Amino acid sequence: MATIIFAGGGTAGHIEPALAVAREWKSAHPKDDIVFLGTIHGLENAIVPAAGFTLAHIPRVSISRKPSLSWLQIPFDLFRSVAAAGSIIKKADLLIGFGGYVSAPAYIAAGLRRIPIVIHEANAKPGWANRLGAVFTKNLAVAYGVSSGAFSNALLTGLPLRSDVATALIDAEKNWSQARHDAKARLGFDNSKPLVFVMGGSQGSVAINSIIATALPEMMSHNISLLHSVGRRNELPQSTDSYRPVAYVDAMADAYLASDLIIARSGAVTCSEFRALGRYALFVPLPIGNGEQFYNASQLVQDGRATVIAQKDFTAEFLVSQIQNILLDAEKSQLEGSTLDALAAQKIAALGEFAMGGK
Repeated sequence: MATIIFAGGGTAGHIEPALAVAREWKSAHPKDDIVFLGTIHGLENAIVPAAGFTLAHIPRVSISRKPSLSWLQIPFDLFRSVAAAGSIIKKADLLIGFGGYVSAPAYIAAGLRRIPIVIHEANAKPGWANRLGAVFTKNLAVAYGVSSGAFSNALLTGLPLRSDVATALIDAEKNWSQARHDAKARLGFDNSKPLVFVMGGSQGSVAINSIIATALPEMMSHNISLLHSVGRRNELPQSTDSYRPVAYVDAMADAYLASDLIIARSGAVTCSEFRALGRYALFVPLPIGNGEQFYNASQLVQDGRATVIAQKDFTAEFLVSQIQNILLDAEKSQLEGSTLDALAAQKIAALGEFAMGGK
């Protein structure tokens, strides 16, 4: 019996792929102990225990994006976090990390103890935590090909899919046209109208929501249906027959399948799930970070399944004037999704087994 530590908390982009691999590992090695690392503030506190896995906390290392006096505190916070991670993983047989602020202390703690490490990078442009982790291991995996640095030689696995998306992909492969028709019917939308699905992540996007609110009256004149995930923290607008605002979409697989057009941020998980089930997307990359959201969408653009627009150019005027042209592009795009990410969890788990074999 082995103990496997998973590090990847804070956002769904780190947690959901980790959970997919954890489920795969548990299926193959039911007697192994699986422990997730997280902080008391992260989204993992709601998601990980609900998925049936143990969650252990370490102190968070906060790093502001801009230089400030708070940077003087980083070495002390990092030392405490590494020490806490070390006490949890000291008897572990393997650490699998997915990036983010939880992973960096775990990588250092595991590296100091010579515990095998596997790292998966979800974004097309690797983040700082995973670049740090790559100092301690050569067992690297990526969702997208990386042109330079340590991850340029990584195993290309794709990004692990959530169980509902993976199941929907298997079912849809039997008949994509019927799958899209049935999903739209299950959501209660008119199959004779194009369906536009707008989402800004689990918490919503104030910037995207405000553009939709301004453009909505004229957009509705184009005889379309619109499903709008505004985020749990935002007030729900008034619904109409063709406009349905919701705090959060539970049936995400159906939403991907049913939509003729998706308007969304291009986070790694969103791009992966869209790639599996979606048809056409207008991506508005988040204008902060290291530019990874722009790179995440680039392959989908090359494949003719997406358009990318900078947030400064994504205006109500643009949306009203271009929505019909974008829907025409969507109509010309392929009905089929992609199985590129279908085996990602299995591949990462296999890399973990390989890493443990060389302990």
